[in-house]
Amino acid sequence: MLTICNFKPQQVKAFSYTIQFEYICLPFLRLMKKLFTLFLSLSITFQLVAQGYKVTFKTNSYTSGIAYLAYHMGKNYNIADSAAVSVNGTAIFSGTKSLVPGIYAIAFPNRTLTADFLIDKEQEISVKADTADYYGMVVKGSPANLLFESYQKYVMSKGQQMQNEKNAFNSSATREDSLLHEKKYNQYNEELNNYRTELVKNNPESMMAILLSAMKDPELPKKKPVTSKDSMDNYYYYKTHYWDGISFMDDRVIRTPFFQPKLERYYREVIPQASDSIIKDLDYKLLLARSAPEMYKFLLNWLTDEYINPKYMGQDAVFVHLFNKYHSKGLSPWLNEKQMETISRRAYMQMSNLIGETAANLQLIDSNGKVQALYDQKGEFTVVIFWDPNCGHCKQELPKIDSIYQAKWKNDNVKIYAVNTEYDKNAWVNYVKEHKLKGWVNVYQTKQMQEEEKQSQAPSYKQLFDVIQTPTLYLLDKDKRIIGKKLTWQQLNDLMQVKMKNKIR
Repeated sequence: MLTICNFKPQQVKAFSYTIQFEYICLPFLRLMKKLFTLFLSLSITFQLVAQGYKVTFKTNSYTSGIAYLAYHMGKNYNIADSAAVSVNGTAIFSGTKSLVPGIYAIAFPNRTLTADFLIDKEQEISVKADTADYYGMVVKGSPANLLFESYQKYVMSKGQQMQNEKNAFNSSATREDSLLHEKKYNQYNEELNNYRTELVKNNPESMMAILLSAMKDPELPKKKPVTSKDSMDNYYYYKTHYWDGISFMDDRVIRTPFFQPKLERYYREVIPQASDSIIKDLDYKLLLARSAPEMYKFLLNWLTDEYINPKYMGQDAVFVHLFNKYHSKGLSPWLNEKQMETISRRAYMQMSNLIGETAANLQLIDSNGKVQALYDQKGEFTVVIFWDPNCGHCKQELPKIDSIYQAKWKNDNVKIYAVNTEYDKNAWVNYVKEHKLKGWVNVYQTKQMQEEEKQSQAPSYKQLFDVIQTPTLYLLDKDKRIIGKKLTWQQLNDLMQVKMKNKIR
């Protein structure tokens, strides 16, 4: 499948909300734009074996050109099929395998979209639409769209009533008027929610039930928190009911615009951000999704993309887990060779420097050619710095690090092991002398040492410590376990203070 290029952004009403469409031309361009992004560029193939599909599109707007049958995937539209528009304005999309149910739209030859419609179990339907009247679109042969149409009409009517009450409330001159319009607004809102609830209850297997469940936030607990336990009880209630009405064994839900934002919110805001909690949760969801191929691919791709460059320290363990348990076991066969190479390389860069693991012992040389081993630095903490004397940011940060080292860290038995990442020895030596980095262990690797390392196929220090930019800072405890990584010197200092206080206690 391809991704639609050059669609004009537009506002399209659907399900009583406004969607802002964003489009991506080529998966490769997205990969280059956002490093290591995998999810939105992946080509997903479905495996439902059935009688096939036939979608007949009729328009008075065109008598030639190519029209596209598009479907929601995450926050974008992807192309499911294309067809030539005949001289009488007809295009026929057909295939021998059923379409995965979800929200679809027709793209006219100028790449603008019709309004959304549903494809569910019935897969022989007709769509009549005109560029001059998107909402006059007529869909036949699909009971799912009849339910959708009746829902839209009800929501439009009720929404207008609520808007009228809101306007009246804002212009109220007396307290009585305000209370009256507030009461009516709440009444109409309750009627709308009841309508949605009844629709789901009476049509539990319908596409509309899937959509409304995906849209709905779990009801907040009504228990007023008095103690910390009350607050935790409310949180666990919300988390437990967050996915009510959504099945991870149903492929249909991913072909809506609601599922990915709900997924993002869950993993970024609702679930605890500790890697162990995330891993336990995603393993369970991926296990459920194994019976739904589309859902499984969507989840694994999104999770991989989310944690390949984690937002919080320690969450790289999530990505390494995904690699070890799924990708390296051949459980993502849809990935192409380049994508698999990207994932593998990133995983190997992270495996040896996870939080809680013992750091690799570096044995590099100082400016006098003497070997200085990382493990020989005996201190309560060791700060490992990878830096470049020609790096502008390094030049700003190292004097600051030295200031706090001389003023505080040295007295707290903190050692600094600073690794020059470049081969410009003169620039390195001159910088160290000029800024009087005394008390530091300053080391580097010669080109000869690097060649010997390559010949022996040993991992480089850049791989062992995931050095892809400078400066990169690590904090090790006295046993050389990694307790902080890729943080600023201020954050490392704060982490040291916390560790020291806990030790005293």
